[in-house]
Amino acid sequence: MRAVKPARPESRLAMVRRARRINRELAEVYPYAHPELDFRNPFELLVATVLSAQTTDLRVNQTTPALFAKYPTPEDLAAAVPEEVEELIRPTGFFRAKTKSIMGLATALRDDFGGEVPGRLEDLVKLPGVGRKTAFVVLGNAFGVPGITVDTHFMRLARRWRWTESDDPVKIEAEVATIFPKSEWTMLSHRVIFHGRRICHARKPACGACPITHLCPSYGEGETDPEKARKLLKYEMGGFPGQRLNPPAGYPGRPAPPLGGEA
Repeated sequence: MRAVKPARPESRLAMVRRARRINRELAEVYPYAHPELDFRNPFELLVATVLSAQTTDLRVNQTTPALFAKYPTPEDLAAAVPEEVEELIRPTGFFRAKTKSIMGLATALRDDFGGEVPGRLEDLVKLPGVGRKTAFVVLGNAFGVPGITVDTHFMRLARRWRWTESDDPVKIEAEVATIFPKSEWTMLSHRVIFHGRRICHARKPACGACPITHLCPSYGEGETDPEKARKLLKYEMGGFPGQRLNPPAGYPGRPAPPLGGEA
């Protein structure tokens, strides 16, 4: 019996072409991809993004209306009583550390930036509780500055799709930045994160319901039976409410319920 030759390693050029095709096809699947935090201005987006650490965007969106109603500006939040802020953001978890961060960044905005959120990476990452991921969320969605948001979903899918072998967010950001034009970075981030939340889950990807299996070198890591896979779909893909209480126009799913509301 003749030995089967092992598959040839994918060339860099082939990987780049495949990656860009994934991005194009995700754009067709999620033409409505957007940041899933409710916000009305850069300050609200910044605070909401800090609060989103180790919790869901849904829980943040259910929590921030009361927070921003009481503290609509950096000056208001900087002058708040910490215990009152803690109580308002308690549902997001780690509320004492998060209170320290958001009050600290509000104080820095008031004292160092005239009460305005800066539009530069080097300024944003100096704020308490703000790293590169948070900074790129704010830059891309509040200021239109391209950036790659490497959250847990982006990291997982970038590795599954063989765009990188790294597990370091800064290295992943740098490697993915060489694959795609800068103009695509922000929307690429939204599409990849959308796909990770809805279909390509961490524990059990819905491979049998995935529209880009023909481009995925990790096909088969999850459920491949189409019927079983469809039951794994989340948010609008599975017929459930999304994460935003106030989704943008064009979102095909149902708005999320307020805190304590029924889904």
